[in-house]
Amino acid sequence: MDNGELIRRIRDVALLHGDFTLRSGRKSKYYLDKYLFETQPDILAALGQRIAAHADASIDRLAGAELGGIPLVTAASLACGKPSVLIRNQKKDYGTAKQLEGKLNPGDRVLLVEDVVTTGGQLLEAVKTIQNAGATVAKIVAVIDRQEGARENIEAAGYRLVALFTKHDLGIRED
Repeated sequence: MDNGELIRRIRDVALLHGDFTLRSGRKSKYYLDKYLFETQPDILAALGQRIAAHADASIDRLAGAELGGIPLVTAASLACGKPSVLIRNQKKDYGTAKQLEGKLNPGDRVLLVEDVVTTGGQLLEAVKTIQNAGATVAKIVAVIDRQEGARENIEAAGYRLVALFTKHDLGIRED
């Protein structure tokens, strides 16, 4: 699937119009429902391949935060053959009581995967979790940047954000 087809598929299945409150608390007239595009096998496979292309030899493993990052990091891991870790929003209070699932070694260089970014707040929380485990976030790849400050916030914190697509790429305007 080329980029034009992928953009059309994402728009067709996941772009909603109305009045929405985002995780950041901001109000928006549109919403990109990540679960609608992440649950389509053709879209998920194409995104996994594009994310995997960023997992060069310097990357030891991939990471994705619950819930939206999990299918994406799984698809990317399958596409590139590198192992992944899953980040819980909160440490579980049963069983192994972990916040990270999978194996993350001190010193690992991690490609962190995200679905849709607005301000980057959730991403920066995931970065802290990875750092607390002794690993380093080498690169962050998001599927869609809403272009509402995430890039600036992430770069101000010292990280690099690569967005596969932006609001502009998807032809979204908030007129």
